[in-house]
Amino acid sequence: MFQWFTNRRREKLTAAPFPSAWEEILQNNVAHYCMLEDAERAHLRALIQVFIAEKDWEGCGGLELNDEIRVTISAQACLLLLGLPHNYYKNVESIIIYPSTVVPPPRKPGYFENVLEPIENAHPIIGQAFQQGPLILVWDAALHGGRHPELGHNVVYHEFAHKLDMLDGAADGTPPLRDRAEYRDWVQTCSREYPRLRHEVEHGRKSFLNAYGAVSEAEFFAVATEQFFDQPRIMIKHSPDLYRVLKEYYRQDPAKRIGRNTCTV
Repeated sequence: MFQWFTNRRREKLTAAPFPSAWEEILQNNVAHYCMLEDAERAHLRALIQVFIAEKDWEGCGGLELNDEIRVTISAQACLLLLGLPHNYYKNVESIIIYPSTVVPPPRKPGYFENVLEPIENAHPIIGQAFQQGPLILVWDAALHGGRHPELGHNVVYHEFAHKLDMLDGAADGTPPLRDRAEYRDWVQTCSREYPRLRHEVEHGRKSFLNAYGAVSEAEFFAVATEQFFDQPRIMIKHSPDLYRVLKEYYRQDPAKRIGRNTCTV
């Protein structure tokens, strides 16, 4: 019964006209939007309408939320869902947005915690995804990534890729896949490409992937997702197998979109 009400609410949301001001925001701030085919753009607009309505949005650090912020971030998050069976990131309830790079407060030890080593100082962040908790983004990085996919860095893709990874209960670099064959292919490919990246980083060599992906399997998946969408041809050149498994997972082929402009002026 609860799901019936949810579906009815979502149908009403997507039946409403998409605001023309939101369309303008998409064309100005999300470069990938104008690379999509007409049906894909319509699907993305519907995803955005539901996503914005169902998530709790909170501006921090003096940031006053507006439609530009919500639509720009929602479009990038929902682009990852275009080909996936999904429930609108059911593990994301709240999205906290700061105006720019933020340094989180230092972690305080628990009352019963026996601290054996010094607690690390907090590091500046532009995004953070928690297994049980909100997703944090900074607006200037989210906007820059949306407008400049050619740079290959997108904090929204990165953090929402983490949330896709976490859907099976673990941030281990392997999101829920369709069947054993897909898991087998994924493991064979990533167990080759992740150590390759770590080896290149450890020896000071530049890789086609961002070095941050060498931190862990979870970061490898998030970094690979950024490049899959923003620099797909570079990934195909250097690791066609990695591109292939991501293409099969996301059920999208971003390399075919590069240079396309489907938006009418």
